[in-house]
Amino acid sequence: MRPSTLRALQRAAELTRAGRFVEAMATAEPVILAADPEESEEIGCWLTEHADDFVRKPEER
Repeated sequence: MRPSTLRALQRAAELTRAGRFVEAMATAEPVILAADPEESEEIGCWLTEHADDFVRKPEER
């Protein structure tokens, strides 16, 4: 996965935790839509592995 994609997903997680859902979608959607099939698979795996990032603060893990 490109570093810029990872940063966008991590930022979307931060925004989601802060209740800023519209901004989170605006951040994540463009990179998800622009991903090629290989990166799309990596994004799907990352989202599955990091689902807690969207609901818990990192220090709560």
